[in-house]
Amino acid sequence: MEFLLLLVVLHFLPTIIALARGHHDGFAIFLTNLLLGWTVLGWVIALIWSVTAVRRRAAI
Repeated sequence: MEFLLLLVVLHFLPTIIALARGHHDGFAIFLTNLLLGWTVLGWVIALIWSVTAVRRRAAI
């Protein structure tokens, strides 16, 4: 059971990283991870996308 949970967490690691960083494309990264994450290429794309720069809103 713990092994299955570990696999799920590792599979959704790009989504977890994106949400933790407050990425502006968090939902799109989640969808990419969900729909294409089962392929190695889709997972790597989601991971790279999740660690790219996060847009900051300009302070007024």
